[in-house]
Amino acid sequence: MDLERSIGFWERLLGVASRDRALLAGPRLGGLLGYPAGLRIDSCWIDLPGGGALELLQYLDRDDAPYDEGTAHPGNVHLCLSVADMVAAHDRAVASGAHPVGEGPIEVPAGAHAGLKVAYLRTPDGVTLELRQYPG
Repeated sequence: MDLERSIGFWERLLGVASRDRALLAGPRLGGLLGYPAGLRIDSCWIDLPGGGALELLQYLDRDDAPYDEGTAHPGNVHLCLSVADMVAAHDRAVASGAHPVGEGPIEVPAGAHAGLKVAYLRTPDGVTLELRQYPG
């Protein structure tokens, strides 16, 4: 993970500045997370629309392989955002660096979710980003 790239993506997508950038370190941090002592993590927070926040972490002393992309893979991260304008949100996500996954956006034609517009994209870090525009 490249934290600078990730911060840039989420700031562009959400139109907010990151906050609380910090280096996490300490004699017990590694043990807390199941790693050896001496672990260091570069971190920051991005506020999400409507409340909540996304914490971005880059483990500085590790070089583990990333998860395979794809929503069916165990451990895949999936973030769903409710949007007011699907076309504008989808275009903004792509302009920010996400790439579309499969077909989309689509509108659900019938059933309990009739009229719902949905799109799946992948962020530069491989996170699945789902955009949902509810009818009405």
